[in-house]
Amino acid sequence: MVRPLGQLESVVMGRLWSYRSPVAVREVLEDLRQDRTIAYTTVMTVMDNLHRKGFLAREMVGRAYHYVPAQTLEQHNAAVMGEALAASSDRTATLLRFLEQMAAEDVIRLQEALASRAPTHKARNR
Repeated sequence: MVRPLGQLESVVMGRLWSYRSPVAVREVLEDLRQDRTIAYTTVMTVMDNLHRKGFLAREMVGRAYHYVPAQTLEQHNAAVMGEALAASSDRTATLLRFLEQMAAEDVIRLQEALASRAPTHKARNR
């Protein structure tokens, strides 16, 4: 089950998903301080909680942990969407409602993705 993220957890995860390398709490703190007043201990606690919940992986570098997301943003979003679909009593209706909400460009992307995953004629005859 994908646990829902709290408001500050979402902000922290958004920052970590945007980074291209492992980061220490202090780096995230400095980034967050551009937009808000926040204490080091608050960021440290949030990141420790995210690690405990499985959202972040960490490694000791010197005397500080450096964190990376355990999943990409796309993997996380796919898991959330999968859980929403699995929780539905009518998957077809849920998929149709989801499609109705999608922008035309996204529907085209979805069609292309489905076409690229379609089994070939040769594979179907095995």
